[in-house]
Amino acid sequence: MPHQVAVFLENKPGKLERVTGLLAGAGINIRAITIADSGDFGVLKLLVDKPAITCNILAQNGLVATVRRVVAMKIPDKPGGLLNIARILTRQKINIDDAYGFVLKSGETAVFVIQVKDPDTAADLLKAEGIQLLGDNDLYFL
Repeated sequence: MPHQVAVFLENKPGKLERVTGLLAGAGINIRAITIADSGDFGVLKLLVDKPAITCNILAQNGLVATVRRVVAMKIPDKPGGLLNIARILTRQKINIDDAYGFVLKSGETAVFVIQVKDPDTAADLLKAEGIQLLGDNDLYFL
Protein backbone atom coordinates (compact mmCIF):
# COMPACT_ATOMS: atom_id res chain seq x y z
CA MET A 1 0.00 0.00 0.00
CA PRO A 2 1.40 3.43 -0.87
CA HIS A 3 2.48 5.98 1.71
CA GLN A 4 2.04 9.73 1.73
CA VAL A 5 4.32 12.18 3.54
CA ALA A 6 2.64 15.13 5.25
CA VAL A 7 4.74 18.14 6.24
CA PHE A 8 3.52 20.90 8.55
CA LEU A 9 4.91 24.20 7.26
CA GLU A 10 4.72 27.85 8.15
CA ASN A 11 2.90 29.64 5.35
CA LYS A 12 5.79 31.86 4.18
CA PRO A 13 7.81 32.30 1.02
CA GLY A 14 10.73 29.89 0.74
CA LYS A 15 9.24 27.01 2.73
CA LEU A 16 8.38 24.94 -0.34
CA GLU A 17 11.79 25.72 -1.79
CA ARG A 18 13.44 24.40 1.37
CA VAL A 19 11.51 21.11 1.30
CA THR A 20 12.00 20.53 -2.41
CA GLY A 21 15.68 21.42 -2.12
CA LEU A 22 16.20 18.84 0.62
CA LEU A 23 14.43 16.19 -1.42
CA ALA A 24 16.23 17.03 -4.66
CA GLY A 25 19.55 16.88 -2.83
CA ALA A 26 18.71 13.39 -1.60
CA GLY A 27 17.62 12.20 -5.05
CA ILE A 28 13.97 11.83 -4.03
CA ASN A 29 11.40 12.16 -6.79
CA ILE A 30 8.06 13.84 -6.06
CA ARG A 31 5.24 12.02 -7.87
CA ALA A 32 2.31 14.16 -6.63
CA ILE A 33 1.90 17.16 -4.34
CA THR A 34 -0.88 19.09 -2.64
CA ILE A 35 -0.76 22.10 -0.35
CA ALA A 36 -3.60 22.92 2.02
CA ASP A 37 -3.70 26.42 3.48
CA SER A 38 -4.85 26.92 7.03
CA GLY A 39 -3.90 30.51 7.75
CA ASP A 40 -0.40 30.97 9.11
CA PHE A 41 0.44 27.32 8.53
CA GLY A 42 -0.25 24.73 5.89
CA VAL A 43 0.09 21.05 5.21
CA LEU A 44 2.16 19.87 2.29
CA LYS A 45 1.30 16.32 1.19
CA LEU A 46 3.68 14.42 -1.02
CA LEU A 47 3.76 11.14 -2.87
CA VAL A 48 7.44 10.40 -3.27
CA ASP A 49 9.46 7.40 -4.42
CA LYS A 50 11.10 7.01 -0.97
CA PRO A 51 8.56 8.02 1.73
CA ALA A 52 10.41 6.76 4.84
CA ILE A 53 13.69 8.36 3.76
CA THR A 54 11.82 11.58 2.93
CA CYS A 55 10.28 11.74 6.39
CA ASN A 56 13.65 11.11 8.05
CA ILE A 57 15.43 13.78 5.98
CA LEU A 58 12.75 16.36 6.75
CA ALA A 59 12.74 15.53 10.48
CA GLN A 60 16.57 15.73 10.60
CA ASN A 61 16.23 19.25 9.19
CA GLY A 62 13.78 20.43 11.83
CA LEU A 63 10.55 19.93 9.90
CA VAL A 64 7.50 18.14 11.29
CA ALA A 65 6.72 15.29 8.90
CA THR A 66 4.70 12.09 9.13
CA VAL A 67 4.17 9.08 6.89
CA ARG A 68 0.69 7.67 6.48
CA ARG A 69 -0.74 4.86 4.37
CA VAL A 70 -3.14 5.88 1.62
CA VAL A 71 -5.24 4.01 -0.91
CA ALA A 72 -4.46 4.74 -4.55
CA MET A 73 -6.42 3.47 -7.50
CA LYS A 74 -6.84 3.83 -11.22
CA ILE A 75 -10.18 5.14 -12.40
CA PRO A 76 -11.54 5.90 -15.86
CA ASP A 77 -10.87 9.47 -17.00
CA LYS A 78 -14.46 10.12 -18.02
CA PRO A 79 -17.59 11.64 -16.51
CA GLY A 80 -18.75 9.44 -13.64
CA GLY A 81 -15.39 7.73 -13.13
CA LEU A 82 -15.10 9.07 -9.61
CA LEU A 83 -18.81 8.60 -8.91
CA ASN A 84 -18.38 4.82 -8.83
CA ILE A 85 -15.70 5.09 -6.13
CA ALA A 86 -17.82 7.50 -4.08
CA ARG A 87 -20.81 5.13 -4.26
CA ILE A 88 -18.79 2.10 -3.19
CA LEU A 89 -17.37 3.90 -0.16
CA THR A 90 -20.67 5.54 0.77
CA ARG A 91 -22.51 2.19 0.80
CA GLN A 92 -20.05 0.98 3.43
CA LYS A 93 -20.13 4.31 5.34
CA ILE A 94 -16.43 4.94 4.72
CA ASN A 95 -15.58 8.63 4.90
CA ILE A 96 -12.83 10.10 2.76
CA ASP A 97 -10.75 12.32 5.05
CA ASP A 98 -8.56 13.69 2.28
CA ALA A 99 -8.14 13.02 -1.44
CA TYR A 100 -6.55 14.18 -4.65
CA GLY A 101 -6.23 12.90 -8.14
CA PHE A 102 -4.41 13.37 -11.40
CA VAL A 103 -4.74 12.23 -14.98
CA LEU A 104 -2.31 9.69 -16.41
CA LYS A 105 -3.63 9.62 -19.95
CA SER A 106 -6.33 12.08 -20.93
CA GLY A 107 -9.57 10.38 -21.83
CA GLU A 108 -8.35 7.03 -20.51
CA THR A 109 -6.93 6.78 -17.01
CA ALA A 110 -6.75 8.86 -13.86
CA VAL A 111 -5.31 8.14 -10.44
CA PHE A 112 -7.29 8.87 -7.29
CA VAL A 113 -5.58 8.83 -3.88
CA ILE A 114 -7.62 8.74 -0.68
CA GLN A 115 -6.85 8.98 2.98
CA VAL A 116 -9.32 7.11 5.20
CA LYS A 117 -9.31 5.98 8.82
CA ASP A 118 -8.97 2.31 7.90
CA PRO A 119 -7.05 1.99 4.62
CA ASP A 120 -6.99 -1.83 4.74
CA THR A 121 -10.78 -2.10 4.88
CA ALA A 122 -11.24 0.49 2.13
CA ALA A 123 -8.65 -1.24 -0.07
CA ASP A 124 -10.25 -4.65 0.41
CA LEU A 125 -13.69 -3.26 -0.39
CA LEU A 126 -12.53 -1.44 -3.53
CA LYS A 127 -10.56 -4.45 -4.75
CA ALA A 128 -13.61 -6.70 -4.24
CA GLU A 129 -15.57 -4.27 -6.45
CA GLY A 130 -13.03 -4.66 -9.25
CA ILE A 131 -11.18 -1.38 -8.73
CA GLN A 132 -7.52 -1.55 -9.74
CA LEU A 133 -5.46 -0.53 -6.72
CA LEU A 134 -1.93 0.79 -7.04
CA GLY A 135 0.86 -0.41 -4.81
CA ASP A 136 4.05 1.41 -3.87
CA ASN A 137 5.96 0.60 -7.04
CA ASP A 138 2.93 1.16 -9.28
CA LEU A 139 2.41 4.66 -7.91
CA TYR A 140 5.92 5.86 -7.18
CA PHE A 141 7.27 4.90 -10.58
CA LEU A 142 4.42 5.97 -12.89
